[in-house]
Amino acid sequence: MTSCTATVHDELYRDSDAGDTASLATKEVLRYRQALRAGFDRVRDSGLLTLNTILDIQAQLECNHAGLRKLPGTALKDGAGRIVYTPPQESYAVRELMGDLEQFIHDQPAFDADPLIRMALIHHQFESIHPFYDGNGRTGRIINVLYLVKEGLLDIPVLYLSRHIVRTKPDYYRLLQPVREHDAWEDWVLYMLTAVDRTARETVATIQGIKILLQDYKQRIRANHKFYSQDLINNLFSRPYTKIEFIQRNLGVSRITATKYLDALVAGDFLHKRKIGRSNYYINQPLYTLMTRAEDADIAAP
Repeated sequence: MTSCTATVHDELYRDSDAGDTASLATKEVLRYRQALRAGFDRVRDSGLLTLNTILDIQAQLECNHAGLRKLPGTALKDGAGRIVYTPPQESYAVRELMGDLEQFIHDQPAFDADPLIRMALIHHQFESIHPFYDGNGRTGRIINVLYLVKEGLLDIPVLYLSRHIVRTKPDYYRLLQPVREHDAWEDWVLYMLTAVDRTARETVATIQGIKILLQDYKQRIRANHKFYSQDLINNLFSRPYTKIEFIQRNLGVSRITATKYLDALVAGDFLHKRKIGRSNYYINQPLYTLMTRAEDADIAAP
């Protein structure tokens, strides 16, 4: 893990809101999280993935309300600087194509297509329209997840395809263009299905690892410390970092008692104590390792 990525993880895990002191990279990740959460809430409540929701996602990612492109989009170039694709240039074409995409998202297909295949088609069409000045890639990846939520394949938005796309970025861009030029949909769809399969397997493995770790902590803390409680376990596994104030709030104890509990857990090798600025943070190091390993690609994704 690079030092930049480590810093992002540290800032994200120390507090739910890193505030004005956070680095630019951390603020971008927090905006991504906020946009995904807002989009998820809207899709869950309405059962719809509308153009307005997509616009709101992009606005939260970029902190502006520029909306759909009204100026020509950026031409995409290959490694030699040659233009390989130019997205729709006219603003009316962008609006019409996004309206068509919204209709495709909700209409029953004229052919019997699995939702995962339709997700691959939707992603390609969105990225080809390139409807925004900035944030098209991140918005498109959020749309992938929200479409699976809409279709009932995900209960919560935990499938981060960014990981696979970043690892295989040359293949991703190589397969986009033949669809536009030769209708080569099969290779593109297979690429996206592979992304779903591998990401799902990795996500399940991470969840299983967290479950095993939680049970281990639960048994060992209960066996060695009278202050064991389910509220304590919930606190230690709600995020990789905890603080005295969090223990006070979650367990309803005094600051002295919370400090005593945490120092005992440090002595028992459950937590690692680290001073950052003026605050002491207590790190669940095995949980931190599991979660950062799973999230590194998503933080690095443009």
